[in-house]
Amino acid sequence: MRWEAHRTERRGALIKAARRAVHTLGAQASMEEIAAASGTSKSVYYRYFGDKSGLQQAMGEVVIHQMQEKILAAGRSADSPRSGMRAMVSAYLQMAETSPNVYAFVTGSPAGEAAAGSEPGVAVALSHFMANISAMMDHAVQLYLKGHQSDAVTQSAAGFWPIAALGMVRSAGERWLATPAGPDRPTEAEMTDQLTIWLFDGIGWDTPDPSAKTVTPSTTVRGGRTGSDAVPTSKDTQ
Repeated sequence: MRWEAHRTERRGALIKAARRAVHTLGAQASMEEIAAASGTSKSVYYRYFGDKSGLQQAMGEVVIHQMQEKILAAGRSADSPRSGMRAMVSAYLQMAETSPNVYAFVTGSPAGEAAAGSEPGVAVALSHFMANISAMMDHAVQLYLKGHQSDAVTQSAAGFWPIAALGMVRSAGERWLATPAGPDRPTEAEMTDQLTIWLFDGIGWDTPDPSAKTVTPSTTVRGGRTGSDAVPTSKDTQ
């Protein structure tokens, strides 16, 4: 019993040290480099984690759990679906930006590239993370739709929205992390606002063109909305 407690404590300390090392050295740091930066030997890390994949899995489970808790807490503290979504997007971007190297290490893909090589344990942690965040987003979407006229097709299709939104936020967030600092890289707040607008209002290219043919009120769209009301505006979503 005492040995198990000691082993758990030691394992946690090694993960914390490895996290600091990866933050400084980069996601491609070797076990030898991580061990040296942690002030111990490579054999110690191999003894506790087996190999680099085992360390990646262990660190991933810790980091992803922390991200999930912060994002869910941000969503729960909001007073509307829109503010909840903004809080969750902001929490995600802030944690990823805090250490892009650690983010890339635990997700198995360099920032800005599609995740393709996550270890099974990390993949499972990511899967649970996505499922929990998706469930919360689904609840927010259902609350949002209650205040807006929509047909049965829109209601049923809304169930696909959370996973689509998560995919967009993650892909855009990773590309944002990979973009060098400069005028072409939005701040975290600007990126959060833009992603929230895209999710709730669309890309913003629906401004009427004076030369375009006017849509008559009789034109209908899915959701039961007509004419210029077919696309929700910022006012609609507030």
